Amino acid sequence: MKHINPRRPSGKVIAAAVGLSGALAIGLVAPAQSSSHREAPLITEDPTADNTDVYAFSGRDGFTSLISNFQGFQEPGGGPNYFRFSDDVRYDINIDNNGDARADITYEFRFTTGLRNPDTFQYATGPITDLTDPDWNRPQTYSITRVENGQRAEVATGLRSPPSNVGPRTTPNYMRLASQAVRAIPGGGRVFAGQRDEGFFVDVASIFDLTGLRPLNDQHVIPLPVEDGVDTFAGYNVQSIALEIPTVDLLADSGDPVIGVWSTANRRSTRVFANDNSSTPVNSGNWVQVSRLGNPLVNEVIIPLGLKDAYNNLRPDQDAAVLSQPADARGVTIPLVQDPEIARLIEARYGINVPDPPRNDLVMIFLTGFPGLNMPQGTVQPADVLRYNTSTNASWPNGRAVGDDVVDTALTAAAGTPLTDGVQENDLRFRLAFPYLAAPHQGYEIDNPRRVGGP
Repeated sequence: MKHINPRRPSGKVIAAAVGLSGALAIGLVAPAQSSSHREAPLITEDPTADNTDVYAFSGRDGFTSLISNFQGFQEPGGGPNYFRFSDDVRYDINIDNNGDARADITYEFRFTTGLRNPDTFQYATGPITDLTDPDWNRPQTYSITRVENGQRAEVATGLRSPPSNVGPRTTPNYMRLASQAVRAIPGGGRVFAGQRDEGFFVDVASIFDLTGLRPLNDQHVIPLPVEDGVDTFAGYNVQSIALEIPTVDLLADSGDPVIGVWSTANRRSTRVFANDNSSTPVNSGNWVQVSRLGNPLVNEVIIPLGLKDAYNNLRPDQDAAVLSQPADARGVTIPLVQDPEIARLIEARYGINVPDPPRNDLVMIFLTGFPGLNMPQGTVQPADVLRYNTSTNASWPNGRAVGDDVVDTALTAAAGTPLTDGVQENDLRFRLAFPYLAAPHQGYEIDNPRRVGGP
C-alpha cells in the first residue's frame, strides 16, 4: 500500500470533486452530522470537550493514523493556567468496520492532572527538561482502553502528555519533550496526546461575514476590494490525540478495507458541588455524549442553529431516523444535505448557478461514501462518519490527511464550480513523521502574524 505525504495540500482534488458532483448520483439518502470549531451554542461553553477535527490516513505502510483534536483557538501565551485535556471528559475515537454506523472499535482516553505544589501560582517552578521533571507543577497522565464489540481491554496506563509550549525558560527544548510523549503501544502502534499547532487552515473570519470569500470580494452582492485569504487559525494551538494502529487491527473479518471514523467527547450526567463548594465538584452517573465530529464543516455550515446542540448528542446510526423526512416534489428527503443553505447562499451572494437539488453527490460525500472508492461493502447505513478506504490513499472525502484543503473542496462541491477561500496551506509545515501535526506555537515567541510586531 502506497503511503501518503501528509504535508501535501488537497487543493489539487478540487477538479475531481467538481466532476463527482456533476457525474455521480445515488438513491440511498439520509441526514449528515459532524461538529467543528465552536459549531454549536452549548459546546462553546465547554471548550475542553469541543471536537475540532478528525483525520484518518496512512502515514506509513501497514498502519492507519487516527487523529482527533479538541479545544481549538488556543492562544499560546494563555497562562498561567495553560491548556490541557479535561480530567472529567472521556475522549473517544470510534471505528465502524461493517457500514452500520455503530462503533465496532472504540479507543477511550481518560486524563489525570497532578498538582505538585499548591502554594504557587506557577505552571512550572523551573525549566521543564523531561516529562518527569518535578519543576512541572501540573503534569498530566492518561490511560487508553480499547473496546471491541463490547469487550474492554486496557491498552496502556500512566502515559504522559507533554506540557504546553510556554517559553524559552519554561520549555527550553520543547521538541525533546514532545518526542518523549510519543509512546509505543502493544501491537506495534504508537500514541501521542498533547498540544500541537492548529492544523485546520481556513479564512473563518471572511466566510462567516455573510459568506465572504476574499479572492472573490468584488463579485459578492456586497462588494469589497479583492484580497488574499487570511488563515484565521494561524498562530493558534489545539489539544491533539493521535493514534497509529496496524490497519489489520481495525478491519472486520470480512476484509472490507473501508472504515468509518468519528470522535466523541463524553461527560458524566450529573455534577454536584459538594457542600456548596465549587472547587470540589463530584461527577457521577452515565456517560453522556456532548460533542461529536466526523466529516469537517457539517455542523458548522450545514446544520441550522436550532439543531446544532441536539446534533452533537446524536449517534451516527440515529441520523437517518432523526433528520430525514418524506420526499418533497423535487425528491428531496434530507434538505440539510440535498438542498443545503450554504449552496443557496453562494448562489444568491455570488450569482453562481449551483446544481439543482436533490444533491445526491453531497450525500455520498458526507453520508455514504462513493461506490468503488470508500463506500462499505454490503448494506450501508447513511451517517456522517469519515469514510476511509485503507487500501487507497487519497484526499478528503476518502479519509482526511492533515494537509487536505477540505474548505476549498467543500466549497467547490457545494457550488458545483471551483471556489476558494484563498487559504491553501497551514501556517506551519506538517511533519512527515508521527504525530504529523506541527509542534505548537510557543507562548513567548513573537512568531504569530496576529500579534503586534509579528512577521
